[in-house]
Amino acid sequence: MSSSSSTATRPVNIPARDNSVRDNPVRNIPARNNPGHGIPAPRGAQPATTPTLRVGKRGWLALAVLMLPVLLISVDNTVLSFALPVISESLHPTAAAQLWIIDTYPLVLAGLLVAMGNLGDRIGRRRLLLIGAVGFGAVSIVAAFAPTPELLIAARGALAFFGAMLMPSTLSLLRSIFADRGQRRLAIAIWSAGFAGGAALGPIVGGILLEHFWWGSVFLIAVPVLIPLVILAPLLIPESKDPNPGSLDLLSIGLSMVMLVPVVFAIKSIATEGFSWASVGLFALGLAAGFAFVRRQLTRKNPMLDMRLFRVGAFSGAVVVNLLSVVALVGFLFYVSQHLQLVLGLRPMDAALALVPGLIVMVVAGLAVVPLVRRVKPSLVVAGGLMLSGLAYTIIMLTGQSATAVTLALAFALLSLGIGAAETISNDLIISAVPEDKAGAASAVSETAYELGAVLGTAVLGSILTAFYRSNVVLPFGLTDGQASSASETLGGAVGVANDIPWSLGTTLLQSARDAFDSGVFTTSLIGVLLMLAATTVALITLRKARA
Repeated sequence: MSSSSSTATRPVNIPARDNSVRDNPVRNIPARNNPGHGIPAPRGAQPATTPTLRVGKRGWLALAVLMLPVLLISVDNTVLSFALPVISESLHPTAAAQLWIIDTYPLVLAGLLVAMGNLGDRIGRRRLLLIGAVGFGAVSIVAAFAPTPELLIAARGALAFFGAMLMPSTLSLLRSIFADRGQRRLAIAIWSAGFAGGAALGPIVGGILLEHFWWGSVFLIAVPVLIPLVILAPLLIPESKDPNPGSLDLLSIGLSMVMLVPVVFAIKSIATEGFSWASVGLFALGLAAGFAFVRRQLTRKNPMLDMRLFRVGAFSGAVVVNLLSVVALVGFLFYVSQHLQLVLGLRPMDAALALVPGLIVMVVAGLAVVPLVRRVKPSLVVAGGLMLSGLAYTIIMLTGQSATAVTLALAFALLSLGIGAAETISNDLIISAVPEDKAGAASAVSETAYELGAVLGTAVLGSILTAFYRSNVVLPFGLTDGQASSASETLGGAVGVANDIPWSLGTTLLQSARDAFDSGVFTTSLIGVLLMLAATTVALITLRKARA
């Protein structure tokens, strides 16, 4: 971060004898831009909140417009979890292809978010938002009519490319619109509620659409959402950019992708084929690329990602909380969407209705935490919420294969309560840690944690469920080679085969497949509990000095 950009953010001159900026762990970040971390503001500086900084109705209308891509991207992350059973029956993907259909989108998104955040700082965040909106809408139409699993995976990758343009732009534009800290905290609460709530809304939207239309309809919802964005954004949202941007670092972009893709591919390989030297090599490649990426960022004058931000405990802690929370959320949705439809046999609409209470709880929790955090330390609020999320996984672990729709709805509501509160506070701490001209890069860090969590939620917990299924499913005699291959890969494949064979044979296959799928519930739930305990510990340690 250049010194010139830092100077541009100071509202007043700071006397030479004042060492508050010099002592800041992130040397070039003015203390007034770090209000959430207990770092005192320089003597003589103006308060962070003044009446002249407050926005009126136009600013809140701009927020409403920015919520459109937020909801769309987060819904798109999880809507396919609900559509996956229908896609499995229609396109007949392998187990590995099924996981890639889910994970390609958040994986590519996570790899490009930081780069796109920097690009938005350079060319203009509103301009990047509009480019991403047009591209996302066009590719959504292509994905809706994909005839094969391979083309669907490719379309998901293209969606992620344009989606990466949308997300950093929304949070960084929000930072530039809401200069008043109090208003910004409420705006971030609404943004976070939309982001986390959209993930919960995805399966509900999917259930409603699949009740009446074919699986491609879950992609077409992007078009009516993005049209008003393209029309209204130029009218309501002011352009903003970094006045002193660095050059676009293509090597760092490549390293960030090489850091992520091999690791996730190795996890999927282990789940479907077991440990091998190839998977170990992929892990090593990802770690080496990660080391090279960090080293490059530390040695560049104007890095793509300023690693010094992570020296601020509350910033790094909030990022970790984001990551682990979303792993738990997406992993839970991967399991519950299939259990409700394929194990309990609910129609898509009925299964979606079981998740509605959780969605409502998540949105309410994200908004209610704003006044609460003024009276209770952020670390305690976040830790308490994460413990509730851990309790949700404990309920699933104890009920196991006997979990009913009511049990799952209760567990999801508890999980949503905790994650809704934790996401709001952590995002506020992240975006408040940096000067406004670097908001794009900081926003990208927050969203990268979210998308990486979405990848790992499916790759880790989803792969474990898949591995247990493949190991425990017992196929009845009388199936053709093609039917046996499809039924042994995924639960959705088994359901599709059961519908095409005689009733007695299909009943036997369904019972075995459902038991096999649920055999991994205890292990995945235990991992979910441990993740929430780890996130709670991180919150209590790293956020203890953070103040609202």
